[in-house]
Amino acid sequence: MAQHTRTTPAGTPTDVTQDHVKGGIGESTLRPDGTLKVTGEFAYSSDMWHEDMLWGQTLRSTVAHAEIVSIDTSEALATSGVYAVLTYDDLPAAMKNYGLEIQDTPVLAHGKVRHHGEPVALVAADHPETARRAAAKIKIEYRDLPVVTDEASALAPDAPLVHEGRDDHHSGHVPHPNIVHRQPIVRGNVAEARKRADVIVEGEYVFGMQDQAFLGPESGLAVPAEDGGVDLYVATQWLHSDLKQIAPVLGLPEDKVRMTLSGVGGAFGGREDISMQIHACLLALRTGKPVKIVYNRFESFFGHVHRHPAKLHYEHGATKDGKLTHLKARIVLDGGAYASASPAVVGNASSLGAGPYVVDDVEIEAVALYTNNPPCGAMRGFGAVQACFAYEAQMDKLAAKLGMDPVEFRRLNAMEQGTLMPTGQVVDSPAPVAELLRRVKARPLPPERQWETAGEGADVRALPGGLSNTTHGEGVVRGVGYAVGIKNVGFSEGFDDYSTARVVLQVINGEPVAMVHTAMAEVGQGGVTVHAQIARTELGVTQVTIHPADTQVGSAGSTSASRQTYMTGGAVKNTCEAVREKVLEIGRRKNGSYHPAWATAELLLEGGKVVTDGGEVLATLADVLEGEEPIDVELEFRHRPTVPFDLRTGQGDGHVQYTFAAHRAVVEVDTELGLVKVIELATAQDVGKALNPLSVVGQIQGGTTQGLGVAVMEEIIVDPKTAKVRNPSFTDYLIPTILDTPTIPVDVLELADDNAPYGLRGIGEAPTLSSTPAVLAAIRNATGLELNKTPVRPEALTGTL
Repeated sequence: MAQHTRTTPAGTPTDVTQDHVKGGIGESTLRPDGTLKVTGEFAYSSDMWHEDMLWGQTLRSTVAHAEIVSIDTSEALATSGVYAVLTYDDLPAAMKNYGLEIQDTPVLAHGKVRHHGEPVALVAADHPETARRAAAKIKIEYRDLPVVTDEASALAPDAPLVHEGRDDHHSGHVPHPNIVHRQPIVRGNVAEARKRADVIVEGEYVFGMQDQAFLGPESGLAVPAEDGGVDLYVATQWLHSDLKQIAPVLGLPEDKVRMTLSGVGGAFGGREDISMQIHACLLALRTGKPVKIVYNRFESFFGHVHRHPAKLHYEHGATKDGKLTHLKARIVLDGGAYASASPAVVGNASSLGAGPYVVDDVEIEAVALYTNNPPCGAMRGFGAVQACFAYEAQMDKLAAKLGMDPVEFRRLNAMEQGTLMPTGQVVDSPAPVAELLRRVKARPLPPERQWETAGEGADVRALPGGLSNTTHGEGVVRGVGYAVGIKNVGFSEGFDDYSTARVVLQVINGEPVAMVHTAMAEVGQGGVTVHAQIARTELGVTQVTIHPADTQVGSAGSTSASRQTYMTGGAVKNTCEAVREKVLEIGRRKNGSYHPAWATAELLLEGGKVVTDGGEVLATLADVLEGEEPIDVELEFRHRPTVPFDLRTGQGDGHVQYTFAAHRAVVEVDTELGLVKVIELATAQDVGKALNPLSVVGQIQGGTTQGLGVAVMEEIIVDPKTAKVRNPSFTDYLIPTILDTPTIPVDVLELADDNAPYGLRGIGEAPTLSSTPAVLAAIRNATGLELNKTPVRPEALTGTL
């Protein structure tokens, strides 16, 4: 940027033209970590190294529910190169459990194991293979116990209790100890409304267990400190939540556990819970040496929570002219052996279970169960995904029964700004549900029979089955399907949701430079890019440094719930505004006598200068800050308050913001072999304000692709008799690759929410909701089959189940 040469006293007007800062909000600024990641030079947590470090290994249970009769560690301890072997009896503090909300998860199993793959013992050794061999030498005798695997076995009168003697804050209002949490939503009178219905449709839906499938496995490095504390470098989603769970079980005050975010290779909710953090710290403190733990892919499947599988029963009614009369639903989520985020997932599933539609008479019940299946918790979409799959299938059934177009039926019932949610909350910002549906429907369809090439045979790459050459087009039919969903943004139900940002502004080598310091976990969402854009916009500087995320600054909350740009972005914005005011205070003190505008005009920081709202330059930032101490401000940002849902009726303003996305799926199905190729997944989403348009499109396309995976391939298979995981590998748990990913055209709306910073909406989760039911609807359209389970497998299409 051209520099203006000052020839008049500081503080006098020098120019009336102004170059706006580049790289601010609204621009597609490139990610600072992007090139490093695509060239393989980015340092992930698994790449960390420390001189003289040891390697940690976790021994996990081979059964799902059993008493631990005995543990013999003698052979492992005798192994050359082993420095420590720890079991429950070696834990140093009175607190031996942890958990996001309910502290029901033991650091190491004690007395019994409750799920396949539960941690039982730890080993530290001088080489990873030594640690693995030593762990394999630990002898554990188990006595099998009956397994609880579904609703029937969990709620039977004589059901084994997964957790005896519960005393958590949910235990008093649940009808059975194997129910983690129950949330009803009741509004209006369903029995009376049912009488007004001309048509009624019911459906039973099954949603499979999904893995977050992040590519970077759980990993971290714990380094013992001279003060008796520990420094932990780890890939996580929520540094301060980890800290509050780690410190008590180590028997240390929080200021003795110093955490720094290391490179994160994806998350999607799977890093919101503790995995190896406590284990690495325990081994480091026991041995007095740095300890690194890196899970392999097999262990990663057991080392984090998954998406709740669900069974959903829905009943909808409508009048003959297409207006919804009522909804009655029951949603049963399998939370697995430990609570994790199940209570909040229940709250989302129930409160968003009616979808983005106007329906006055509603009865919804959502519960999460304790079972001996793998623990389930946060994953992108967080309870709203499962519900969307069911209510969107219901919309198609109703439209078909009424003889209406499925999109027009949805638009007829679509909510809008001012609609009352089933919880009684008013949707007080734009809700362009009908417009999103209109846009995806209006988009031109891709050409049919694209595999046919002029003068040549079929291009098998464009067919179901691809290069496996299973068809040349015979038996292939096309289908088109639509869906739309609603997702909340931010933490809900009265949670004290806040983020902290520290901003330092100073002159370095004659240039104003801003430093932004937060504890936000950058997990790939692009927060580090947006924070720099906000600082450039608010402070008018070009140079912005992003400080590594750690616990030396206040909490930024979790990188989840589509909240970080809203919350930590809001904190950066507010803190920058406070820094700007301090700059102007200094400017008025130093230069106010030179020009009355310092006292009377609306002043801005733009292009490294202080300017009036009319564009008149009063001074450069460098001049104002020359000889001054760095301006250093740390502030918290909170969204407007929410309240818990009533435990009997579910009424209450429980959510901060709502966000919406719609999809149209075009598929081609080989009806003979049951193979599906998704040709296109068009989407439209309201983002409020696109702070970085390129990143917005990337987030929407990524979420859409994860929804595609749910629809046709992704499911963790748990043996219903033993509760053991059958497919803990990427060989048997399939995720979409570039060959499976279709064209994803994106239509972005920017309808501002006046309650949010810059009017933005959280965007990361909404596209994951409606992409799945859109694909299912398209497959149903192609085949005529009902298809009430995800994922759709070939045998479901060929009738060979």
